[in-house]
Amino acid sequence: MTQASANINIMIKAARKAARGLLRDFGEVENLQVSAKGPGDFVSRADLKSEETIRAELMEARPNYGWLGEESREAKGADPTRRWIVDPLDGTTNFLHGLPHWAVSIALEHKGEIVAGVIYDPVKDEMFVAEKGAGAWLNDRRLRVSGRREMIAMLFATGVPFAGNPTLPQSLREIAALNPQTSGIRRWGAAALDLAYVAAGRFDGFWERGIHPWDMAAGCLLVREAGGFVGPLDEGAGIFETGSVVAANANIFETLTRTLRSV
Repeated sequence: MTQASANINIMIKAARKAARGLLRDFGEVENLQVSAKGPGDFVSRADLKSEETIRAELMEARPNYGWLGEESREAKGADPTRRWIVDPLDGTTNFLHGLPHWAVSIALEHKGEIVAGVIYDPVKDEMFVAEKGAGAWLNDRRLRVSGRREMIAMLFATGVPFAGNPTLPQSLREIAALNPQTSGIRRWGAAALDLAYVAAGRFDGFWERGIHPWDMAAGCLLVREAGGFVGPLDEGAGIFETGSVVAANANIFETLTRTLRSV
């Protein structure tokens, strides 16, 4: 960004500090201590250390803000209008398998609206940043969603449920309905980066069900600030409330949403 706000600078500093520890652990991924959180869902020591680092940095700078993180309970702040929403390691399964596609995601919410977001991919040293009204950026480059108009030329991303998740049949029906009309569908295992890639024009659209606010808060702002559209998969419901989201460039958003809702 040409001139980042104080909050953005705080978020970037926290993301970079957490990333240093994550990169060290990623280099020794076979030695990580891993405990099961649930079927097919794991939390690593690296995950927990990353959240502790981010929380310490953010709360030292803004002690009155609330907190919502993946690995810890929600905490109310003295300022009830603001809270941090943090995923300390988005793409944990990729990380634990030595796949270099994972990120740190930090968002700031004010009066129920996401007003700032940072998604940092340490392996590629890509810092995605957005602030309400100030655009979306990748390092020092302004981002715009893709300008493609024909679905057959478009590349989409989604998440596929695992380990017996009951939403799997629905997801497979959606992929079956959409795939023949597109240039392809990717499942890369990190929703925050999927949304960041929509903002960067790398993907033309993304959708997923059953994800959490910390998976998508920063990414949704990035897409909007890059000129894209974001909405719920379920009509008349909120994104965070349902955990379902669809994001795309302006040319295909309505068609994509309508197609997915009709399955």
